[in-house]
Amino acid sequence: MKTAVVIGAGFGGLALAIRLQSAGVQTTIIEGRDKPGGRAYVWEKEGFVFDAGPTVITDPDCLKELWSLSGRDMADDVTLMPVMPFYRLNWPDGTNFDYSNDEPKLAAEIAKLDPADVDGYRRFLEYAAGVYEEGYVKLGDAAFLDFASMLKAAPALAKYQAWRSVYSIVSSFVKSPKLREALSFHTLLVGGNPMTTSAIYALIHKLEKDGGVWFAKGGTNKLVAGMVTQFERLGGQVRLADPVATIDTLGDHATGVTTESGWHIDCDAVASNADIVHSYRDLLKGSRCAQRTRNRLERKKYSPSLFVVHFGVKGNWPGIPHHMILFGPRYKGLLDDIYNHGVLSEDFSLYLHHPTITDPSMAPEGHSTFYALAPVPHQGKFPVDWAEAGPILEKRMLDEVGKRLIPDIHDRIVTKFHYAPADFAHDLNAHLGSAFSLEPTLLQSAYFRVHNRDDQIPNLFFVGAGTHPGAGIPGVVGSAKATAKLMLEEDR
Repeated sequence: MKTAVVIGAGFGGLALAIRLQSAGVQTTIIEGRDKPGGRAYVWEKEGFVFDAGPTVITDPDCLKELWSLSGRDMADDVTLMPVMPFYRLNWPDGTNFDYSNDEPKLAAEIAKLDPADVDGYRRFLEYAAGVYEEGYVKLGDAAFLDFASMLKAAPALAKYQAWRSVYSIVSSFVKSPKLREALSFHTLLVGGNPMTTSAIYALIHKLEKDGGVWFAKGGTNKLVAGMVTQFERLGGQVRLADPVATIDTLGDHATGVTTESGWHIDCDAVASNADIVHSYRDLLKGSRCAQRTRNRLERKKYSPSLFVVHFGVKGNWPGIPHHMILFGPRYKGLLDDIYNHGVLSEDFSLYLHHPTITDPSMAPEGHSTFYALAPVPHQGKFPVDWAEAGPILEKRMLDEVGKRLIPDIHDRIVTKFHYAPADFAHDLNAHLGSAFSLEPTLLQSAYFRVHNRDDQIPNLFFVGAGTHPGAGIPGVVGSAKATAKLMLEEDR
């Protein structure tokens, strides 16, 4: 394989392209939007820098490896800054819980909720270390192309009761309702319902404990920019603002891609970091076998969407940490509304991102940059007109932040805008406006996700949230490693 095209400049596409280019494959990335990054887009308004996300960087080693492949150092292009505490969790009764890997401090935080749970947490961490070893170290960058590969992994999955949910496993170790929420909410960061997502995802705790939580100086967009710099330095090419119209095929072979402007490139292999349903339904509309796959994909369960309010305010807020979770009055009931009932509830839980506490350069002097994010049902479950619903939900979310943290928030706002499920669908071709692609249930994981190589078209590959292992930066960077192995093996 001498040439490859990667569709989409999200984290997965960039990581794959760097691996291919490092191995001597002449690689071209084609990105439909005016900037690289995919979900990690960026806006600059009135001196404020607003990252679209993702804003929680874990397992920095998986990123550093992309530079070390060619003997470079990631620190030459990207400065990672530690975030501490990892998260502050806040409940409506005023309880705060600072979550970190500082063991004495964390033990004191747990003891505040329930002293009996300190020992239970330690046992939970041992469990998380076990699933981390089996689910992330051994399987995170392995491609599950056939059912035999799944059977091989089955004993380890059975040993750790992978059929149970994260919430159920957490509850077997700790009793405090608040601590159960604190130790299970992480699956929401990759699109999973804590009540149904496989207990394997408890590995996130070990990932954070060992590697820490980080933020890229200047914003997540600077990590994207650093990846583009590394890719281009190696001789790779990026084509922006020209969406791919078709993946061209001849029989069971991908021959190249054609963009909406009419530009065409032939290549030896195509890898799509685009939305999986969009890839099969729209980009491969000329392939009969791809349309059969599309029909199967459309019947699967998709993660919820997100409603995000970005706002820049006057003043500095040293009392508000980088990451906060503002829990609402309900946990399971709210999750049921989002994942099962397709209801936009009166109450909500918010993730609040405050990057200027770590990097003041993300706002003008004397100002702060924030976003507040609420998981909401995807458009298949809740087909509302977001042009009408958006401003109402935006105000309610800002009111809640005002009530709990910034009393005169509406007077302080300099600039604001929101990003709704319809924007995910329009800007990212996200099926149903889902923010994380396929929901990470056990029966939609590993072999049951979209395969890293298409079953019918052997030189067509996939990377990103819809493939194994799933969403989140470590997930999509792991998918790039798995896909690159397959593509480079084809070459031998």
